[in-house]
Amino acid sequence: MVFVAVFLVALPSHGHVVPTESSGLTVPGLDQATALKISQAVVGQSISDFTLLDRAGQPVRLSQYLGKPLLVSFVYTGCFDVCPATTRALQNAVEASRSVFGTHQFNVLSIGFNQPADSPQALKAFARQYRIDQPNWEFLSPHASSVESLTRQFGFSYTATPAGFDHILQVTLLDGAGLIYRQIYGDSFGADGLAEPLKQLLSNTPVAQQLSLDGLLDRVRILCTVYDPKSGTYRLQYGLLIEVAGGVTFALAMAWFFLAEWRAQRLARRQPRQGLAPADKAHA
Repeated sequence: MVFVAVFLVALPSHGHVVPTESSGLTVPGLDQATALKISQAVVGQSISDFTLLDRAGQPVRLSQYLGKPLLVSFVYTGCFDVCPATTRALQNAVEASRSVFGTHQFNVLSIGFNQPADSPQALKAFARQYRIDQPNWEFLSPHASSVESLTRQFGFSYTATPAGFDHILQVTLLDGAGLIYRQIYGDSFGADGLAEPLKQLLSNTPVAQQLSLDGLLDRVRILCTVYDPKSGTYRLQYGLLIEVAGGVTFALAMAWFFLAEWRAQRLARRQPRQGLAPADKAHA
Protein backbone atom coordinates (compact mmCIF):
# COMPACT_ATOMS: atom_id res chain seq x y z
CA MET A 1 0.00 0.00 0.00
CA VAL A 2 1.35 3.43 -0.95
CA PHE A 3 0.51 6.34 1.35
CA VAL A 4 0.52 9.87 -0.01
CA ALA A 5 1.65 12.64 2.32
CA VAL A 6 -0.77 15.44 1.50
CA PHE A 7 -3.06 17.81 3.33
CA LEU A 8 -6.55 18.91 2.40
CA VAL A 9 -7.57 22.47 1.57
CA ALA A 10 -11.13 23.71 1.64
CA LEU A 11 -12.43 25.96 -1.10
CA PRO A 12 -14.85 28.12 0.90
CA SER A 13 -17.08 29.03 -2.06
CA HIS A 14 -18.25 25.45 -2.56
CA GLY A 15 -16.80 23.54 0.37
CA HIS A 16 -14.76 21.09 -1.71
CA VAL A 17 -11.72 19.41 -0.25
CA VAL A 18 -8.57 19.59 -2.32
CA PRO A 19 -5.34 17.78 -1.34
CA THR A 20 -2.22 19.92 -1.60
CA GLU A 21 1.27 19.97 -0.12
CA SER A 22 0.64 22.43 2.67
CA SER A 23 -2.28 24.14 4.30
CA GLY A 24 -3.14 26.02 7.45
CA LEU A 25 -6.85 26.03 6.69
CA THR A 26 -9.52 23.88 8.26
CA VAL A 27 -12.39 22.18 6.51
CA PRO A 28 -15.83 22.80 8.02
CA GLY A 29 -17.72 19.59 8.45
CA LEU A 30 -15.05 17.21 7.12
CA ASP A 31 -11.96 16.19 9.04
CA GLN A 32 -8.91 16.37 6.81
CA ALA A 33 -6.83 13.63 8.39
CA THR A 34 -9.77 11.26 8.64
CA ALA A 35 -10.80 11.81 5.01
CA LEU A 36 -7.30 11.05 3.76
CA LYS A 37 -6.97 8.03 6.04
CA ILE A 38 -10.27 6.63 4.76
CA SER A 39 -9.18 7.25 1.16
CA GLN A 40 -5.86 5.45 1.54
CA ALA A 41 -7.26 2.59 3.63
CA VAL A 42 -9.12 1.10 0.64
CA VAL A 43 -6.07 0.86 -1.64
CA GLY A 44 -5.63 -2.79 -2.55
CA GLN A 45 -9.24 -3.68 -1.79
CA SER A 46 -11.82 -4.90 -4.31
CA ILE A 47 -15.08 -3.18 -5.25
CA SER A 48 -18.47 -4.89 -5.16
CA ASP A 49 -20.37 -5.27 -8.41
CA PHE A 50 -22.84 -2.40 -7.92
CA THR A 51 -25.75 -1.79 -10.28
CA LEU A 52 -26.15 1.80 -11.50
CA LEU A 53 -28.04 3.63 -14.24
CA ASP A 54 -26.36 5.05 -17.32
CA ARG A 55 -27.36 8.30 -19.03
CA ALA A 56 -30.13 6.49 -20.90
CA GLY A 57 -31.57 5.24 -17.63
CA GLN A 58 -30.52 1.65 -18.35
CA PRO A 59 -29.08 -0.51 -15.55
CA VAL A 60 -25.41 -1.37 -15.84
CA ARG A 61 -22.98 -3.14 -13.53
CA LEU A 62 -19.54 -1.94 -12.55
CA SER A 63 -18.09 -5.24 -13.73
CA GLN A 64 -19.01 -4.25 -17.30
CA TYR A 65 -16.22 -1.66 -17.22
CA LEU A 66 -13.53 -3.94 -15.79
CA GLY A 67 -11.09 -6.17 -17.63
CA LYS A 68 -8.93 -3.08 -18.14
CA PRO A 69 -7.87 -0.17 -15.89
CA LEU A 70 -10.80 1.95 -14.68
CA LEU A 71 -10.79 5.58 -13.50
CA VAL A 72 -13.66 6.59 -11.21
CA SER A 73 -14.54 10.16 -10.21
CA PHE A 74 -17.40 11.20 -7.92
CA VAL A 75 -19.21 14.45 -8.77
CA TYR A 76 -22.46 16.21 -8.05
CA THR A 77 -24.19 18.01 -10.87
CA GLY A 78 -25.40 20.92 -8.73
CA CYS A 79 -21.82 22.19 -8.46
CA PHE A 80 -20.93 25.04 -10.82
CA ASP A 81 -17.29 25.55 -9.94
CA VAL A 82 -14.93 22.85 -8.74
CA CYS A 83 -16.67 19.70 -10.02
CA PRO A 84 -16.85 21.00 -13.60
CA ALA A 85 -13.27 22.29 -13.43
CA THR A 86 -12.03 18.99 -12.05
CA THR A 87 -13.95 17.06 -14.68
CA ARG A 88 -12.49 19.22 -17.45
CA ALA A 89 -9.00 18.66 -16.03
CA LEU A 90 -9.68 14.92 -15.97
CA GLN A 91 -10.92 15.17 -19.56
CA ASN A 92 -7.67 16.80 -20.67
CA ALA A 93 -5.61 14.18 -18.88
CA VAL A 94 -7.70 11.36 -20.36
CA GLU A 95 -7.28 12.77 -23.88
CA ALA A 96 -3.51 13.05 -23.37
CA SER A 97 -3.34 9.49 -22.06
CA ARG A 98 -5.44 8.12 -24.91
CA SER A 99 -3.22 9.80 -27.47
CA VAL A 100 -0.37 7.65 -26.15
CA PHE A 101 -1.98 4.45 -24.87
CA GLY A 102 -4.86 4.16 -27.30
CA THR A 103 -8.60 4.73 -27.13
CA HIS A 104 -9.75 1.42 -25.71
CA GLN A 105 -7.01 0.64 -23.19
CA PHE A 106 -8.92 1.93 -20.15
CA ASN A 107 -12.36 3.14 -19.04
CA VAL A 108 -13.55 6.22 -17.15
CA LEU A 109 -16.64 6.65 -14.96
CA SER A 110 -18.10 9.79 -13.41
CA ILE A 111 -20.61 8.89 -10.69
CA GLY A 112 -23.14 11.35 -9.27
CA PHE A 113 -23.35 10.86 -5.50
CA ASN A 114 -26.01 13.48 -4.70
CA GLN A 115 -29.19 11.42 -4.98
CA PRO A 116 -31.86 11.80 -6.14
CA ALA A 117 -30.67 15.07 -7.75
CA ASP A 118 -27.93 13.36 -9.78
CA SER A 119 -30.36 11.45 -11.97
CA PRO A 120 -29.42 9.94 -15.35
CA GLN A 121 -30.96 12.98 -17.02
CA ALA A 122 -28.93 15.37 -14.84
CA LEU A 123 -25.70 13.51 -15.58
CA LYS A 124 -26.50 13.44 -19.28
CA ALA A 125 -26.98 17.22 -19.23
CA PHE A 126 -23.77 17.64 -17.20
CA ALA A 127 -21.75 15.68 -19.77
CA ARG A 128 -23.35 17.55 -22.68
CA GLN A 129 -22.83 20.96 -21.07
CA TYR A 130 -19.11 20.36 -20.63
CA ARG A 131 -18.75 18.57 -23.99
CA ILE A 132 -17.51 15.30 -22.64
CA ASP A 133 -18.07 12.68 -25.32
CA GLN A 134 -14.94 10.54 -25.21
CA PRO A 135 -15.44 6.84 -25.94
CA ASN A 136 -15.33 4.57 -22.90
CA TRP A 137 -16.30 7.43 -20.56
CA GLU A 138 -19.69 6.93 -18.95
CA PHE A 139 -21.71 8.96 -16.43
CA LEU A 140 -23.58 6.81 -13.93
CA SER A 141 -26.29 7.34 -11.35
CA PRO A 142 -26.43 5.00 -8.32
CA HIS A 143 -29.59 4.24 -6.39
CA ALA A 144 -29.90 6.41 -3.29
CA SER A 145 -29.79 3.34 -1.05
CA SER A 146 -26.39 2.24 -2.42
CA VAL A 147 -24.56 5.60 -2.31
CA GLU A 148 -23.23 5.13 1.23
CA SER A 149 -21.82 1.66 0.53
CA LEU A 150 -20.50 2.68 -2.89
CA THR A 151 -18.63 5.77 -1.67
CA ARG A 152 -17.30 3.91 1.38
CA GLN A 153 -15.76 1.17 -0.76
CA PHE A 154 -14.05 3.81 -2.92
CA GLY A 155 -12.80 5.69 0.15
CA PHE A 156 -14.70 8.81 -0.93
CA SER A 157 -15.64 11.13 1.97
CA TYR A 158 -18.25 13.89 1.71
CA THR A 159 -20.62 15.83 3.90
CA ALA A 160 -23.50 18.19 3.11
CA THR A 161 -23.13 21.90 3.87
CA PRO A 162 -25.36 24.93 3.19
CA ALA A 163 -23.12 25.70 0.18
CA GLY A 164 -23.21 22.21 -1.27
CA PHE A 165 -20.80 19.46 -0.22
CA ASP A 166 -17.41 19.22 1.41
CA HIS A 167 -15.66 16.30 -0.22
CA ILE A 168 -12.23 15.00 -1.00
CA LEU A 169 -11.15 15.54 -4.59
CA GLN A 170 -9.87 12.21 -5.82
CA VAL A 171 -9.90 9.98 -8.86
CA THR A 172 -9.70 6.29 -8.02
CA LEU A 173 -7.74 4.01 -10.33
CA LEU A 174 -8.72 0.32 -10.36
CA ASP A 175 -6.90 -2.48 -12.10
CA GLY A 176 -8.62 -4.82 -14.53
CA ALA A 177 -9.65 -7.19 -11.74
CA GLY A 178 -11.45 -4.45 -9.79
CA LEU A 179 -8.80 -3.83 -7.12
CA ILE A 180 -8.12 -0.23 -6.11
CA TYR A 181 -4.60 0.47 -7.35
CA ARG A 182 -4.16 4.15 -6.48
CA GLN A 183 -5.93 7.32 -5.37
CA ILE A 184 -5.08 10.40 -7.47
CA TYR A 185 -5.75 13.67 -5.67
CA GLY A 186 -6.37 17.29 -6.61
CA ASP A 187 -8.31 19.48 -9.00
CA SER A 188 -5.79 19.12 -11.84
CA PHE A 189 -4.04 16.09 -13.29
CA GLY A 190 -0.62 16.25 -14.88
CA ALA A 191 0.32 13.67 -17.45
CA ASP A 192 2.66 12.02 -14.98
CA GLY A 193 0.04 11.94 -12.21
CA LEU A 194 -2.54 10.05 -14.29
CA ALA A 195 -0.62 8.46 -17.14
CA GLU A 196 2.20 7.02 -15.02
CA PRO A 197 0.00 4.71 -12.89
CA LEU A 198 -1.98 3.83 -16.03
CA LYS A 199 1.25 2.90 -17.77
CA GLN A 200 2.25 0.75 -14.79
CA LEU A 201 -1.01 -1.18 -14.99
CA LEU A 202 -1.04 -1.47 -18.77
CA SER A 203 2.60 -2.53 -19.06
CA ASN A 204 2.01 -5.35 -16.58
CA THR A 205 -0.96 -6.71 -18.53
CA PRO A 206 -0.20 -10.34 -19.44
CA VAL A 207 0.61 -10.73 -23.13
CA ALA A 208 -1.69 -13.74 -23.20
CA GLN A 209 -4.63 -11.39 -22.88
CA GLN A 210 -3.57 -9.52 -26.03
CA LEU A 211 -3.15 -12.15 -28.74
CA SER A 212 -3.90 -9.89 -31.70
CA LEU A 213 -1.19 -8.04 -33.59
CA ASP A 214 -2.82 -4.71 -32.70
CA GLY A 215 -2.77 -5.66 -29.03
CA LEU A 216 0.91 -6.58 -29.16
CA LEU A 217 1.75 -3.33 -30.95
CA ASP A 218 -0.19 -1.37 -28.32
CA ARG A 219 1.78 -3.14 -25.60
CA VAL A 220 5.10 -2.27 -27.25
CA ARG A 221 3.97 1.33 -27.62
CA ILE A 222 3.03 1.51 -23.93
CA LEU A 223 6.40 0.12 -22.87
CA CYS A 224 8.23 2.61 -25.10
CA THR A 225 6.51 5.76 -23.81
CA VAL A 226 8.35 8.15 -21.51
CA TYR A 227 7.25 11.26 -19.65
CA ASP A 228 8.58 14.53 -21.04
CA PRO A 229 8.66 17.11 -18.20
CA LYS A 230 9.20 19.97 -20.65
CA SER A 231 5.93 19.42 -22.49
CA GLY A 232 4.13 17.75 -19.57
CA THR A 233 3.06 14.88 -21.83
CA TYR A 234 4.08 11.34 -22.69
CA ARG A 235 5.90 10.64 -25.92
CA LEU A 236 7.27 7.62 -27.73
CA GLN A 237 10.95 6.95 -27.13
CA TYR A 238 11.90 5.96 -30.64
CA GLY A 239 15.37 4.78 -29.68
CA LEU A 240 13.89 2.25 -27.28
CA LEU A 241 11.27 1.35 -29.89
CA ILE A 242 14.04 0.66 -32.43
CA GLU A 243 15.86 -1.47 -29.87
CA VAL A 244 12.70 -3.47 -29.18
CA ALA A 245 12.07 -3.89 -32.92
CA GLY A 246 15.69 -4.95 -33.43
CA GLY A 247 15.44 -7.45 -30.60
CA VAL A 248 12.24 -8.92 -31.98
CA THR A 249 13.75 -9.13 -35.48
CA PHE A 250 16.86 -10.87 -34.12
CA ALA A 251 14.73 -13.35 -32.14
CA LEU A 252 12.64 -14.13 -35.21
CA ALA A 253 15.77 -14.55 -37.35
CA MET A 254 17.30 -16.94 -34.83
CA ALA A 255 14.09 -18.91 -34.60
CA TRP A 256 13.96 -19.17 -38.39
CA PHE A 257 17.62 -20.27 -38.51
CA PHE A 258 17.14 -23.04 -35.94
CA LEU A 259 13.94 -24.17 -37.64
CA ALA A 260 15.73 -24.36 -41.00
CA GLU A 261 18.63 -26.31 -39.45
CA TRP A 262 16.24 -28.72 -37.77
CA ARG A 263 14.35 -29.32 -41.03
CA ALA A 264 17.62 -29.84 -42.94
CA GLN A 265 18.88 -32.38 -40.41
CA ARG A 266 15.57 -34.20 -40.40
CA LEU A 267 15.59 -34.39 -44.21
CA ALA A 268 19.19 -35.67 -44.18
CA ARG A 269 18.26 -38.48 -41.79
CA ARG A 270 15.34 -39.54 -43.98
CA GLN A 271 17.25 -39.69 -47.31
CA PRO A 272 19.54 -42.70 -46.49
CA ARG A 273 16.60 -44.77 -45.33
CA GLN A 274 14.71 -43.98 -48.54
CA GLY A 275 17.76 -45.07 -50.62
CA LEU A 276 18.02 -48.47 -48.91
CA ALA A 277 14.38 -49.31 -49.18
CA PRO A 278 14.41 -50.71 -52.85
CA ALA A 279 17.48 -52.96 -52.18
CA ASP A 280 15.88 -54.36 -49.07
CA LYS A 281 12.76 -55.22 -51.04
CA ALA A 282 14.78 -56.90 -53.86
CA HIS A 283 16.73 -59.02 -51.36
CA ALA A 284 13.51 -60.13 -49.80
